[in-house]
Amino acid sequence: MSKARFAAARVARLATADASGVPHLVPVTFALDGGAIVFAVDHKPKRSTNLRRLRNIAANPAVSFLADGYDEDWSRLWWVRADGVARILASAPSAVEALQAKYSQYREHPPEGPVVRTEVRSWRSWSAR
Repeated sequence: MSKARFAAARVARLATADASGVPHLVPVTFALDGGAIVFAVDHKPKRSTNLRRLRNIAANPAVSFLADGYDEDWSRLWWVRADGVARILASAPSAVEALQAKYSQYREHPPEGPVVRTEVRSWRSWSAR
């Protein structure tokens, strides 16, 4: 159930840390590709292509993703966290296909930047119900 909730979420928060342990948190679009979580550098506007998330992963590949559901009815609250090890890939056709299957925007503008593939080491979750 928790992995299915995670997979269905439209956005997750990606937590990385640099070599000194300084944390960085950003929202990402993502998909599951087999048992791995994948995301790509895409066409959405960014200040730079030298993204901190990629620099952090290159220096320290341990990452966490968090997807959650908030509702004013607190009996509907939930979250799912995936902890794993990320790799930056120049090309990953199956990852791009998984992203295109989930997001229509990627069908129109396939990601052309690097793909990050995270092998999940542990799943944690909580639900009010």
